[in-house]
Amino acid sequence: MRLLPVAIAAMIAASSVSAPAVANTEQLVANICDYVKSDDKNRLRKKLKESRVKLRNVYSSISCDGSSLLRTAYNSSANDVGEFIAKRMPSSDLAAPEADGTTILDWAAANGHDGGLSLQRLKVALVVNLNQTIKR
Repeated sequence: MRLLPVAIAAMIAASSVSAPAVANTEQLVANICDYVKSDDKNRLRKKLKESRVKLRNVYSSISCDGSSLLRTAYNSSANDVGEFIAKRMPSSDLAAPEADGTTILDWAAANGHDGGLSLQRLKVALVVNLNQTIKR
């Protein structure tokens, strides 16, 4: 007899505890794309932190108007955000071909972004990333 009230209380307690709300993925991607286009590194960092998302884990699955985040940063002249993204990515991912078969550096050179400050920052970020990987 005592077991029944305890079981009912446990069921009520379990039903009142809800799972955390799942973030609206489409809204998160839209926000990330907007922050990249507007070169707003602080808001991008804050949104990633609030959503508990690591950029290296979601980079390949995010597309802004058909372009990767780095290509979007290049096209928007978002140097600070581009550097932020490049520093958060493993160098192997940055050197790997993207969906169209070209690497980000090859794409940048082919689209007139070579010699620019953003390309130089990306190269520096690649070297820094590679050096950190080697030290491990």
